Amino acid sequence: MKKANPSLFSFAKVHCSLFGHKLRVSKNITNHVHEYKCRKCGMEMTDTADGLLARLTPKFKETNEYLAKIHKRRRRVYFSKAS
Repeated sequence: MKKANPSLFSFAKVHCSLFGHKLRVSKNITNHVHEYKCRKCGMEMTDTADGLLARLTPKFKETNEYLAKIHKRRRRVYFSKAS
């Protein structure tokens, strides 16, 4: 007899599959790219190059970190010249 794995079933996941995710911004990468996290089930999503939302995979997470680093460096150079 198999034991049920409690992490496979979640009422929050069922709620999100029926009514949709309640996404909120968890991290601002740039002015146009953000990372989102669902308040109910904890699923993480991000903006793609097409302007759509996709699950936050390790590849997207690495890309977002790189974008944030470039964006931060450019803002620092821009604001240092403006002063």
